[in-house]
Amino acid sequence: MLDATLKTQLKAYLEKVQQPFEIVASLDDSDKSREMSELLHEIVGLTDKITLREDGSDERKPSFALNRPGANIGLAFAGIPMGHEFTSLVLALLQVGGHPSKLDADVIEQIKGIQGSFEFETYFSLSCQNCPDVVQALNLMAVLNPNIRHVAIDGALFQEEVERRQVMAVPSIYLNGEVFGQGRMGVEEILAKIDTGAAAREAEKLSAKEEFDVLVVGGGPAGAAAAIYAARKGIRTGVAAERFGGQVLDTMAIENFISVTETEGPKLARQLEEHVKHYEVDIMNLQRASALIPAKTAGGLHEVQFEGGGSLKAKSVILATGARWREMGVPGEKEYKAKGVCFCPHCDGPLFKGKRVAVIGGGNSGVEAAIDLAGIVSHVTLLEFDSKLRADAVLQRKLFSLPNVDVITSALTSEVKGDGQKVTGLVYKDRNSEEFKSVELEGIFVQIGLLPNSDWLKGTIELTPRGEIIVDARGETSLPGIFAAGDVTTVPYKQIVIAVGEGAKASLSAFDHLIRSSAPA
Repeated sequence: MLDATLKTQLKAYLEKVQQPFEIVASLDDSDKSREMSELLHEIVGLTDKITLREDGSDERKPSFALNRPGANIGLAFAGIPMGHEFTSLVLALLQVGGHPSKLDADVIEQIKGIQGSFEFETYFSLSCQNCPDVVQALNLMAVLNPNIRHVAIDGALFQEEVERRQVMAVPSIYLNGEVFGQGRMGVEEILAKIDTGAAAREAEKLSAKEEFDVLVVGGGPAGAAAAIYAARKGIRTGVAAERFGGQVLDTMAIENFISVTETEGPKLARQLEEHVKHYEVDIMNLQRASALIPAKTAGGLHEVQFEGGGSLKAKSVILATGARWREMGVPGEKEYKAKGVCFCPHCDGPLFKGKRVAVIGGGNSGVEAAIDLAGIVSHVTLLEFDSKLRADAVLQRKLFSLPNVDVITSALTSEVKGDGQKVTGLVYKDRNSEEFKSVELEGIFVQIGLLPNSDWLKGTIELTPRGEIIVDARGETSLPGIFAAGDVTTVPYKQIVIAVGEGAKASLSAFDHLIRSSAPA
């Protein structure tokens, strides 16, 4: 299962295990059980601190639990955690083995203080870059608090269970048998949902903070660059972000970030956050802005209010809230979101193995999605509104070489069909004949671009009809002391490398504004 290099790396990690524990595997006669047994034997062969039993009685097979003698730890994997989840496995081994977490001490104490009974189940796919955050967060919580138990389930391996529960997007999280949430979540976000007093405490803590010289709203590439450039000037800098990394977290392969030949979105997001933390920057996560109240006088303080109830004040503000997936806006789309209507082919594609799906959109993202899905599903239908595809020629050549892909151009998707539980098809209008046609399928992947996250700014700052913040060459907006950068602005070409440059520019402009506004007459 593990090559020589991986074994060497894992052996080095396992030297950090401080106390013995055992792995209890529940296996059957399947090939996957044999693979799991091989993996677990390789792991226990690398350290004398871990032992293995293969007499587990869990109903899910193959699966394994990590048990510490004398402790009630409810942490298990149903499936073989390789791919993106291998890191989750390594961290679980270390944490059950007593290696301390890097989580803030106050968050650890909050987890330990949770009362009640919490049985979490997370459905993941090995190709999902969002899933490890959820799995690792809940695993750690299970290690720290005996009231919390967690099993991470490979949805592609337990297809019958997935279909019974109508799981059509990952990560999907269940708590005590009921749907708890979908999509990326970290420890703090999960805590906010199960610790009812956490939101009020966080809002009070936020509002009590001193004013910032520069407050960056948004934690994507533009926000990270803005924070770094501001902090290097030695001024008080804060970053308030709904999730640090932004859209980058949902991006799989990145091959055009100059000086980095190839990387993945979550990895780049972690590197951005680590770089920001290298400086004295106050990072405030899980903060979704709800209102901007500009300073009433020159040199006054701007205020940003957040949905959680708190607010922050600053002498200057940089808006870098990025963009989100554009939806089709057709009947049935909202009703069947995460029930067949998806936006991430890398995450959710494995759940549609052997099924029929559609991809909406003929740009690079849509064609790349169709190519990736063609290797998993039985058939892909790509629908493009225009009369021709807009993707790069090299991608189109690859697409048209695939035998299980149909391309329909001049197609206006008009309705998502379903049976009340899941998607069963879609209806589109042929723009040439004006005829409505149906396609039977089980999944729809929407890849039609982005919308700026600026709804909360309407009526406050000058926006384009599309909702982009209008900025000049210096990143200045229509309000003095308010700057903006990245995908939320009118700057063309929504690219990571451009967002980074725009964030730096906006930060330099904000610093120049501070100097000029504080200079004596």
